Amino acid sequence: MTAKTLMIQGTSSSAGKSLLTAALCRIFFRRGVRVAPYKSQNMSNNAAICPDGAEIGRAQAVQAAACGLEPTASMNPILLKPEADAYCQVVVMGRPWRHLGARAYYTHKAELWAIVTEALDQMRHDYELVIIEGAGSPVELNLKTRDIVNMAIASYARSPVLLVGDIDRGGIFPQLLGTLWLLPEEERALVRGLLVNKFRGDATLFEDGVRILEQRGGVPVVGVIPYLHGLAIPEEDAVALEEASHETARPDEAGARAADDLDIAVIQLPRIANFDDFDPLAAEPGVRLRYVSSPGDLGRPRAIVLPGTKSTSGDLHWLRMNGLAQAIQEQAATGTAVVGICGGYQMLGQTILDPEGIESADEAVLGLGLLPVETTFVARKETHRVKALVRGGPGWLGSAAGQTVEGYEIHMGHTRGNSPWLTLRERSQGLVEVADGAVSPDGRIWGCYLHGLFENLAFRQAWLRGLGWSGGGSLGESTGALTARLDRLADEVEQVLDMALLERIIWGN
Repeated sequence: MTAKTLMIQGTSSSAGKSLLTAALCRIFFRRGVRVAPYKSQNMSNNAAICPDGAEIGRAQAVQAAACGLEPTASMNPILLKPEADAYCQVVVMGRPWRHLGARAYYTHKAELWAIVTEALDQMRHDYELVIIEGAGSPVELNLKTRDIVNMAIASYARSPVLLVGDIDRGGIFPQLLGTLWLLPEEERALVRGLLVNKFRGDATLFEDGVRILEQRGGVPVVGVIPYLHGLAIPEEDAVALEEASHETARPDEAGARAADDLDIAVIQLPRIANFDDFDPLAAEPGVRLRYVSSPGDLGRPRAIVLPGTKSTSGDLHWLRMNGLAQAIQEQAATGTAVVGICGGYQMLGQTILDPEGIESADEAVLGLGLLPVETTFVARKETHRVKALVRGGPGWLGSAAGQTVEGYEIHMGHTRGNSPWLTLRERSQGLVEVADGAVSPDGRIWGCYLHGLFENLAFRQAWLRGLGWSGGGSLGESTGALTARLDRLADEVEQVLDMALLERIIWGN
């Protein structure tokens, strides 16, 4: 039996497609449907690792969790990871394929189309319903002939489409109606419903808007989705950081931040990757998490975090050019804690060697010199789910000694030093014995390759307490409960959807 499909397309990037796809996945999973997500081509540096080590977009991994599934490469057969403004690493079926500029990428359309349709066919063979997510807008007219992710996929699957507009950014009528009117007639016929997303306030005030959309568009409005606050569900890409005014601090009950909150600054690198690593920190009571991109914004935080990046050398150069490198070094010298994860860990070392030109033409780049390690880039990419043992170490690491932590690796480089504080015990392929991480003699400055490290409650809170944090309790324990957050998302969305209409659109009865 070939599964039914429903496709979620948007009027633009960041219209809310990923979150609504996750919501619909959860809604139908809770109704007993064998449902799965699919996105043929995703562009994001927020990635996830499947059980077999395959790499896919973080959004599709979250959507898989909403379906009660482990993620697989077929759910996101092509992942584009930007390394420069017009240059990407292309990941195909979970494995690095090529590094291509935009023009060169499009010359491979026929080859990639065969891959994405084969993956979709497999998904439809394995499940009863596949919720398909589009990308950007289906009416980027200069790109339509190269489309392998929006209406080309909808037409291939003969899938009904729900078109999503973001009312919060304004212009909901030109967004939705303009998109409909720009579609060719045969593609417009696939659009079976409209979704008005991110509505603030009383939705009954938009009843006239619903009527206008339905009259002018000739398509029913399936729901007006409220602006959903505080879901703590991983975001698709760094646009979310800009829209959140560079800050994801947790407000207190009065809506203001306490003056004595623990202040943590995450450096918002130009090619920041997997910034959802820090969502568990932001969710802790008494923690203020900020994303900063200039020395003036940095202030005097208790800790500075250098996150993952898709271009370690390029972003390290950016740090030096805008003065943040010097600011970080100066604050580290006066006692501020500094942490590096993955690419940020590489930056904290003495030197980054690139003899094969993996990232840049520079064979050697000086690091920030805050940890006694040296990194060498190699062509092989490490992608693993990981279990590791915390060996312990100076300062706060003494209280974390003996803990088992879980996370994942995504990196192209090996880092060597004499102060590892982690031992990797399991990777996707099986048992290993691999040293990871480095730490300064006083424990204030440390780094490692493990993404997802702060999802580990005991480890996270041991570090925060080492910074002087006095929080804790059940709220902290709930920050890793993705299932509960997905259920809340599904509850919020389901109650405003015309589910009877949606069922007819999908099942045709």
